[in-house]
Amino acid sequence: MLIRVVLAEDDVLLRKGLAQLIDAAPGLQVVGEAADLSTALEQVDALCPDVVVTDIRMPPTKKDEGIRLAALLRERHPSTGVVVLSQHKEPAYAYALFEHGVAGRGYLIKERVAEVKDLTNAVRQVAAGLSVVDPAVVETMVRARRGGRRSALDALTPRELEVLGHMAQGKSNAAIGKALQLTEGAVQKHTNSMFAKLGIAEEPDINKRVRAVLLFLDQ
Repeated sequence: MLIRVVLAEDDVLLRKGLAQLIDAAPGLQVVGEAADLSTALEQVDALCPDVVVTDIRMPPTKKDEGIRLAALLRERHPSTGVVVLSQHKEPAYAYALFEHGVAGRGYLIKERVAEVKDLTNAVRQVAAGLSVVDPAVVETMVRARRGGRRSALDALTPRELEVLGHMAQGKSNAAIGKALQLTEGAVQKHTNSMFAKLGIAEEPDINKRVRAVLLFLDQ
């Protein structure tokens, strides 16, 4: 099934480059482009894409237009997924994006765009109603918590923290195992241990797992 994408980015060179990357991926097609928030909304209203890939900062204010766009689309086009591209690893932006639900939402650091599969996989994930969180953001969250008051994360092993970072990207146990060169059974063992330590009941639904990660880190 073809996944139709609207691309919102005010840097024209970057926008054209992203459009080429997305169009070159099997099953993905850029059907519209925008350089500001209002045009992006017009494009979505007219084209009803499956996913919007948007910069976090665009005209008119170049502050948080990508986050605002995602919030508006949740009301106007709830079935449209949104992948926000940002230069910022600070958790506040990710929390704002996921505040009203994680389904069909993704947050990637722009430097990851160089890894084409990270971007195209994120588009496919959010189109399927799943969630993606850049592992660099999760790492920043963990460091912030460890730099302040004690956290239940202190009880996790380094390997469990790695599993947590990949889980926050919306990956299945099989995908995590492939990334970490572990068997699926080993990943399941780490997952069970991690959720037990965090006091979070394990859920088979990946969206709920990502929700648990974000909610816990926000405590």
